[in-house]
Amino acid sequence: MTQVPQFSPAEPELSGVRNFRDVGGLPTTDGRRVRHGRLFRSGHLAAATAEDAVFLGRLGLHTVFDFRNAADQKLDGFDVELAGVRNVRIPLSDPADGAGFWRLVREGDIAQLRSLLADGKGKERMLASYRSIITDRTTEHSRVLHALARDSVPALMHCAAGKDRAGLTIAVTLLAVGVERDAIAADYLKSNDAHRRYRLRRRDSADPVVSTEVMSLLNPLFGAHIDYLDAAFATIEENWGTTDRYFADGLGLSGETRERLRERLLDQSAPARPYPSGDRSGY
Repeated sequence: MTQVPQFSPAEPELSGVRNFRDVGGLPTTDGRRVRHGRLFRSGHLAAATAEDAVFLGRLGLHTVFDFRNAADQKLDGFDVELAGVRNVRIPLSDPADGAGFWRLVREGDIAQLRSLLADGKGKERMLASYRSIITDRTTEHSRVLHALARDSVPALMHCAAGKDRAGLTIAVTLLAVGVERDAIAADYLKSNDAHRRYRLRRRDSADPVVSTEVMSLLNPLFGAHIDYLDAAFATIEENWGTTDRYFADGLGLSGETRERLRERLLDQSAPARPYPSGDRSGY
């Protein structure tokens, strides 16, 4: 098992990496907690400064999971290289899906944005996205969880903003090891903190009148809203009935694999509860 350095739960201020945090300390339903220094989340690492890279290099990371697609990488750039760290790219959205939409988000005029996002359209788009990631990306989520159970911790998960694709994968991971849903939600909502939010570049950003309406229209896309996470959890229950069935039948996780996840991610102060067996993933 990878040797993990001592890590302070105090959050650092990284100059070029948004939304970074250690999810250690979150409570489980059986009285345990996620260990510090095992699972991190953030926005993309493409703008990491030299000092940021030094800090990240000291975390003892085994793997960085990048959930961006090719279009994201073209916009923001590739992650900085961290010596000795495995980089695994698992796109959780199709680069062709919505490329025109996101171009309009960044470049479109106010009339175009109103037609796309006003009257609840932006929120509905995000709700649909969260539901589809749960139903359509079971193979990708299975791959992540099996990798974590096998050898990939400490791990950092990120997408572009570290809010949606990474946020949902973090939520699924925490759910798999029994973290309380309220704690998962509280961590998810931290992405709304002003210093964490994705820096959207728009050509009209200098116009305060336009920018106020633009930001209001874009908030459903760039804010963390509890309705989105609730929709993801509801989708699990609607399609699989229970979370245990979701992990066993949807993601192909055996009870043994979930137990290894708990051993790698949780403290050892309480006995683990048994999970249903039946691994059919073949990962």
